[in-house]
Amino acid sequence: MNDRALIWKNLWRKPVRTILLTVSIFIAFLIFSLMLSFNHAISNFNTLPTRMVTLSKINFTESLPIAHYDRVARTEGVAVATHMNWFGGYYQEMPRGFLPVFAVDPETYFQVYSEDLQIPAAQRDAFFSERTAMLVAEPVAERFGWRVGQRIPLKSNIFTNATTGNSTWEFTLVGTIPTPPGSSQTGSVLIHYDYFNETITFGRDRIGWIPFLTTSATLNDQVSDAIDQRFANSMDETSTQDEATFNKAFAAQLGNIGLVVTLVVGAAFIAILLIVGTTMALAVRERTREVGVMKTLGFSSARVLRMVLGESLLLALLGASLGMLAAWGLLSALASAGGGQGPPINFAPIVVLWGALIALALGLITGFAPAWSAYRMKIVDAFARR
Repeated sequence: MNDRALIWKNLWRKPVRTILLTVSIFIAFLIFSLMLSFNHAISNFNTLPTRMVTLSKINFTESLPIAHYDRVARTEGVAVATHMNWFGGYYQEMPRGFLPVFAVDPETYFQVYSEDLQIPAAQRDAFFSERTAMLVAEPVAERFGWRVGQRIPLKSNIFTNATTGNSTWEFTLVGTIPTPPGSSQTGSVLIHYDYFNETITFGRDRIGWIPFLTTSATLNDQVSDAIDQRFANSMDETSTQDEATFNKAFAAQLGNIGLVVTLVVGAAFIAILLIVGTTMALAVRERTREVGVMKTLGFSSARVLRMVLGESLLLALLGASLGMLAAWGLLSALASAGGGQGPPINFAPIVVLWGALIALALGLITGFAPAWSAYRMKIVDAFARR
């Protein structure tokens, strides 16, 4: 029987204890994998180095006057600009039917986001020409069973339709948007700003934010300063930032994911570190005489140390592997069932690297003390203990 077989046998000498420890590590790595994948997904949209966003300096939810758009578009160094407004939409009922609906200016929006709006020319022209037209991401249409040409009622949890007196608008679906991984249009529903602006009961001639392209990425800081200085000390001061920063700020509305990951996973690992470390120390103590017998039979102290440390590493890697595998399966199932609502939360490959490193560290830290104790143990002392 070789050392690997002995390590496996020793690990399962008390199956209930081993299973409980494995489950504890499994849960910690499941949480770790899910939260790191979520953080990775919301931080990794495809972005252009020349694409920037101007929004209210006060808060992401504060609107800006439409006049700001014209001034931003005329700023030196700005190639093309567009504007967007949050509709607060949902289909049939909340929260199940929530949709990220944006009221946009069609022509300029297609110029700023041209690389992510690869749709047939007929669908694009229909969206440009029909005031009640709507474009949606392909997974959204599949999720609700929508078809091109269908009239679809959407509700807003913010605005009221002045023409009907309720919160419902009807739109005609004229096309769908392909959304490969990282697409800026993932989960999006696009409607006409002019139609939206004319039919709301409050907040007219206001916009949410102004995305734009600069003529060169080297001019980004210069353009940002020029725009924010233009509106400094006004009733509607602005904050201009690159698209990546804007996306992170948008995601931050859900909370500081990085801090959550650190606190939750850190607390879980500290608890597991104490549990596994204590249990491994007790396991070695229970096998004191066995260690003495092994050394009597010619097992070197270094070999015994490797075997005890191997148990701890095997336990950590087993629990971590099962946790990451479960996270992969769960995220795959959620991605299939999500229907394109929001960014796709896929299992991030970086989770495997970090998971393996943390599992190795966990195994080494929890196993070192009992392994060192077995290494130093003398044969006489091993047989003298009861």
